[in-house]
Amino acid sequence: MSYVLAFAGFAALIILHEFGHFLAAKAVGMRVERFMLFFPPILAKVRRGETEYGVGLIPLGGYVKITGMSPNEELPEEIAYRAYHRQPVWKRVVVISAGPAMNLLIAFVIFWGLYGLRGPAVATDKVQQLTTKSAAAGILRPGDRILAVDGVHGGPEVLRKQIGTHRCAGPQTDGCHAKTPAELLIVRGGDRRTVTVTPRYSKADDRALVGFAFGVKADPQGPIEAAGSSISGMWSVSKATVSAITRIFYDSKARKEVSGVVGSYETTRQVINKFGLVDALNILAVISLSLAIVNLFPFLPLDGGHIFWALAEKLRGRAIAFSVMERASVIGFMLVLFLFAVGLSNDIGRLEGQGFGVR
Repeated sequence: MSYVLAFAGFAALIILHEFGHFLAAKAVGMRVERFMLFFPPILAKVRRGETEYGVGLIPLGGYVKITGMSPNEELPEEIAYRAYHRQPVWKRVVVISAGPAMNLLIAFVIFWGLYGLRGPAVATDKVQQLTTKSAAAGILRPGDRILAVDGVHGGPEVLRKQIGTHRCAGPQTDGCHAKTPAELLIVRGGDRRTVTVTPRYSKADDRALVGFAFGVKADPQGPIEAAGSSISGMWSVSKATVSAITRIFYDSKARKEVSGVVGSYETTRQVINKFGLVDALNILAVISLSLAIVNLFPFLPLDGGHIFWALAEKLRGRAIAFSVMERASVIGFMLVLFLFAVGLSNDIGRLEGQGFGVR
């Protein structure tokens, strides 16, 4: 079932992105020749009016074919006036922007719904999970409430910080034991008691840990607050996406973190299996937002490339030679191929070995 649900989620993102282009093109009077889900060979198609609707065999995307996307395309005069390149710049920008705008809208609606229904995850003072063979294993139990560490009271972050103050006697090496144990005031079964745990230094976290995770609870937000949280979260994801794409050109570690279609699909499927549909929706919202951002990069054949050249024409005051756009589009094709190759290579490696990090 997870395979079907993950596929349905990705198909929805593709359909709605292309549907954005489709609706905008129809709204401004452009001639839409074809609306296609997935890529050829075509499995099924039907014509309604001037538009052909179809489903392709290769589930890696989809497209809307608008008459006259190339200014060199020869068209009969009865339809030429509705061609893409015959339209004013504002119409072209609206049509091309509608796809990424749909992805942004999808991400916002999902985030808004999740914040409204369950809100951000808020840490509680209860132990939810213990790390196997950690310092706390056999001392703490799931369900214990931690009230204080070394006499310091506060929320989870305060308690984590206090545990992190414990240092090893010598060099801080991975797994070394702290010089002094931490005293934890806990509540178990209604009784207060103090237990001692010797933290161990974690190189990955750069601080001492005892090896447990606090539980979390839902904190639903009102419509206005949820909208604000959604916009804030989308801004954070957008900055991270742009930063990640920028770093892959000079940082080998960043390149290893890139996922392609296969990786995104498999991560969504595994999240559905392990955590359920709500967490999978969160993943799909992030993917939808990332698709919008990547598509807005100003290189052909990406949507942002079409917007860039339309605006350049507006500023120049006359049409730009198609040969110029063709030469410039080489950069965009190379970027898309590079991202695809890196993502596919990483996905194959994860499928064969270390997996996709869903825990």
